[in-house]
Amino acid sequence: MIDDQLEVVLQKIRQLPEERQAAAVEALEVVAAQTDGALSTDEIEGVKQAQTSVRAGEYASDEEVRSFFARFRA
Repeated sequence: MIDDQLEVVLQKIRQLPEERQAAAVEALEVVAAQTDGALSTDEIEGVKQAQTSVRAGEYASDEEVRSFFARFRA
């Protein structure tokens, strides 16, 4: 079941602009890099907040995404 859910989400991500796809990849890489795979309480709360925002149609603009990742490239 989880595999099916992942595939559905990946299909949706593939339809996003390239910058948002990159953001999704980086987020998944962070989760995958965790040794035990468990999210902290704060991370779970962040995911829940993000889900609420997405359901409400609230997305970061392309410029906000660029600005966010620019901080880590410097």
